[in-house]
Amino acid sequence: MKLSVIDLDNNKVGDITLSKDIFGLEPRKDILHRMVNWQLAKRRQGTHKVKERGEVSGTSKKMFRQKGTGSARAGNKKSPQRRGGGVAFGPRVRDHAHDLTKKFRTLGLKTALSAKAKDKKIIILNEAKAKKIKTKDMAEAMNKMGLKSALFVCGETLDTNFAKSVKNIPLIDVLTVQGINVYDVLRRDTLVLTQDAVKALEARLG
Repeated sequence: MKLSVIDLDNNKVGDITLSKDIFGLEPRKDILHRMVNWQLAKRRQGTHKVKERGEVSGTSKKMFRQKGTGSARAGNKKSPQRRGGGVAFGPRVRDHAHDLTKKFRTLGLKTALSAKAKDKKIIILNEAKAKKIKTKDMAEAMNKMGLKSALFVCGETLDTNFAKSVKNIPLIDVLTVQGINVYDVLRRDTLVLTQDAVKALEARLG
């Protein structure tokens, strides 16, 4: 797959050929769905908690005798049926994360990249660098490239001026190539890769 390489002024500066093994797979929604669920499950704090019967303060004495009162039999006041009692089967503090094999996670990232390539939503940038921190200049550059929702994936390090310049632009995200993930790729309309990022991805996934 051959794509043009552009600069921040949307001028063509060269061409690049993307690997079919990484950017040419057939997109599969089931793989992407499992990957997104895996990522979001890991993000969940799992700190939800309610007091159960054994944690509610109060006496455990039987409220009244078993027979002869005309009322239904009852234990102590901490039972879930009574006001102020514990919650039955309520949420506990736990980890929501589940496992996916490394091979499957690699396939998921390749599938996400291939889906963007198939939809022609990938732009190759020569470099993501700015001479100074200026949000207005970066906003104009985004307009020239026709970007309203995009994820920029740079090389192993971020250019500080570029990262700070796009920080306040809505729906524009910046990541290093080490931080690329399926969820962030899919949540933005366009994927913008620098040449360094392409080389790193092909070395890592090839």
